[in-house]
Amino acid sequence: MSKAIEIVFNETVIEATLNDTKTAKKLLKILPVKSEINLWGNEIYFEIPMEADLENGKELMDIGNIAFWPSGNAFCIFFGPTPAGDGTQPRAISPVTVIGKITGENWIDKIKKIKSEDIIEIRIKK
Repeated sequence: MSKAIEIVFNETVIEATLNDTKTAKKLLKILPVKSEINLWGNEIYFEIPMEADLENGKELMDIGNIAFWPSGNAFCIFFGPTPAGDGTQPRAISPVTVIGKITGENWIDKIKKIKSEDIIEIRIKK
């Protein structure tokens, strides 16, 4: 079931694809969602109105992974090293469920312009 979604902030749209996890399917049912973002190193995270159990939990991420953090009911986007890592790649603070991957082009340059407290929206791609 991979399903295309859009991540929208500051009039910028980035495309991503959700995987076939139970958590990703649950997310699709509540979209669209809007929230104020938080930054933690090169990770964007924000609370969403959803709860889900951890599925195949991982801490070490690939750049471009999107994930759900059950401990904080948060949607996460990993775009570079985070404070929990060794400085070379993203590491979540605790296990997360990987729910998809960013698929658009030149998205890292766009996402690096985002600031804490900017508003972000996750929606199904039309």
